[in-house]
Amino acid sequence: MNRICAALDLADPVSAAQLASKLAGHVGLFKIGLELFVAHGPAAVDAIRGYGLPIFLDLKLHDIPQTVEGAARGVARLRVQYVTVHASGGAEMIRAARRALPETKLLAVTVLTSLEAAPAEVERLARLAVDAGADGIVCAPTDVAALRKALGARPVIVVPGIRPAGSAAGDQRRIGTPRDAIRAGASILVVGRPLRDAPDPAAAADAILREIDAT
Repeated sequence: MNRICAALDLADPVSAAQLASKLAGHVGLFKIGLELFVAHGPAAVDAIRGYGLPIFLDLKLHDIPQTVEGAARGVARLRVQYVTVHASGGAEMIRAARRALPETKLLAVTVLTSLEAAPAEVERLARLAVDAGADGIVCAPTDVAALRKALGARPVIVVPGIRPAGSAAGDQRRIGTPRDAIRAGASILVVGRPLRDAPDPAAAADAILREIDAT
């Protein structure tokens, strides 16, 4: 399994599809974030569906349970493979999203990688999410080892904030290398800027795969 999820954090579906075309065959799935989806809606999903890879719709839903359940029903019609909610929305909200997304992997975001977080709070949110029916969690590289130990082997652990050695941190505070994240127990690595901004995105993805394979 190719564990790299390419974050298509671009302004429009055409640009996202252009990047996807360069990365198809070099990554395992594509992520569509909030900015692109709010601006273009289902067209953003349709633009990359043809590349045949799983789609991760990173909406980070967070509202009262009834509202999230309604929004999640809309997501279900898009037939994506992964969608995110905020674990801080609580167990009832996560259960509501679960009801609406019976065939979609539901991932709960613990604490954003741009924020500082106490390990105990990250673990509390992760346990709450999995107990409420989430298939996995999203956490910073620095939290992976502790959460894998706490949650066991079953939950999916998706890790953004991935930076190959020597890459700039950007606006992320809690970052890690691909090799360290996989060693700690990550299931999927979300990689954005190091692929999007590379002169050759496919070569950059291949280099990350080689680093992972060396673990």
